[in-house]
Amino acid sequence: MADGSQFAFTPAVEAATLPLWEKVKHHVTPMEWRLQAPLIAEINRLKREKDAVILAHNYMTPEIFHGVGDYVGDSLGLAKEAAKSDAKIIVQAGVHFMAETSKILSPGKTVLIPDLLAGCSLASSITGADVRLIKQRYPGLPVVTYVNTTADVKAETDVCCTSANAVQVVEHVAKEWGVDRVILIPDEFLARNVARQTDVKIIAWQGRCEVHERFTAADILELREAYPNAEVLAHPECPAEVLEVSDFAGSTAAMNDYVLQRKPKQVVLITECSMADNVAADAPETEFLRPCNLCPHMKRISLQNIYEALAYDRYEVTVDPAIAERARLSVQRMIDLPPPLIPARYDLVKARHHVDVELI
Repeated sequence: MADGSQFAFTPAVEAATLPLWEKVKHHVTPMEWRLQAPLIAEINRLKREKDAVILAHNYMTPEIFHGVGDYVGDSLGLAKEAAKSDAKIIVQAGVHFMAETSKILSPGKTVLIPDLLAGCSLASSITGADVRLIKQRYPGLPVVTYVNTTADVKAETDVCCTSANAVQVVEHVAKEWGVDRVILIPDEFLARNVARQTDVKIIAWQGRCEVHERFTAADILELREAYPNAEVLAHPECPAEVLEVSDFAGSTAAMNDYVLQRKPKQVVLITECSMADNVAADAPETEFLRPCNLCPHMKRISLQNIYEALAYDRYEVTVDPAIAERARLSVQRMIDLPPPLIPARYDLVKARHHVDVELI
């Protein structure tokens, strides 16, 4: 956690950060804010001085998400916003593969990550070498890769996808390639949930997100018993049994849109803890129940190391230009898909209960 001890909580700082305090005061104590507000003010000053922007993922803590984030959202949305920005420096308040994606889409900009150890269990489950072996084993089949992967994996893939558009991307490439099987890597649960919604046969890798794989159907049923009127929103990286007992499943961006548009009285977000706090700041009429899991990698990012990244230009994320060029193609192919292929939600209504996938 940021200690803020090198900066004072002055009347000027208090006045400058008051609108931010109003957004986070239900999730940050006044004592914490006296330590955080001076750092927030200094970070925002440094951004102006150094022509920098901060990309804050939905899983960042509220003081980061609302306090210093210039662009907030899911990993691909952040990278796309970074590419549009005129800023010279991008600070990635997220994990390493997200910083790589920002660099891939913004090769001329300096991309910094506050902690080099901010990794991802899912991204580290597969390498570019693994993908090359998969393609040797299944020659001629298209490879669809989740954006939650490293640059060298994206470089070996045909088209990327997000959790929101995975079904549509799989069906698109199956039609374009003229095949009835598609390789979808690396998230096993996302692949299984996609398989339940399409006639395309799915070949999957056994990668998992350590946050989402821990949720169970029993957890959801227990919540429903305690809070019968609560609406349950789950991320598609959760096991299929969890989605089957949820009301809605979708990406973090889709969950955010669901809450802001539908304004449920009670809601449960089955994903990383900080997501609920960040959405709650913009949805005061909704009560958020919080049976969530923490991502230890996301929580390595703090106000303190964001400040240090900006103050000392550390740590720069680079991607080999040859890898970046190939990875950019796979991401751009997804971005270029027609809008109807990118829905707002994962369609539980169409989902079949039991569909086998071929695990590599």
